[in-house]
Amino acid sequence: MTLPVALPHRHVLTCPAVPSSVRLARREAETTYASWGINPGHPALGPSLLVLSELVTNSVRHAGTVSPHLSVVFAAGADVLAFAVHDRHPAPLDPLSFLQSPGGLATVAEVITDWGGTWTVRPDADGGGKSVWITLPL
Repeated sequence: MTLPVALPHRHVLTCPAVPSSVRLARREAETTYASWGINPGHPALGPSLLVLSELVTNSVRHAGTVSPHLSVVFAAGADVLAFAVHDRHPAPLDPLSFLQSPGGLATVAEVITDWGGTWTVRPDADGGGKSVWITLPL
């Protein structure tokens, strides 16, 4: 059995669940990844910023009324870029439904699939929220 390996880089941003947080999360991603030596011109960066924007927008729109804050976890390793958007909205989210969803989640699924990445939803232990995790190869 192969155990998962923790990625060596990790950074967390917590922000209010308001529309301006989309821009804040993108800026934080660009700054954070650059500080880890990921070239701003790397081909995976554009798609990752698009997906990040879609997920933060989704959190703001659908969870903002019950989850006044959201968190973004950024992580990276030598050959992978990862991030998660977390909110405290209790409604479950099925990652398989992304493909059939209109709008943002369908875009997320399409971009991640095209880039050979993964997406998964991890519910909080208490069932009161969830994180959508994304990985993209570098």
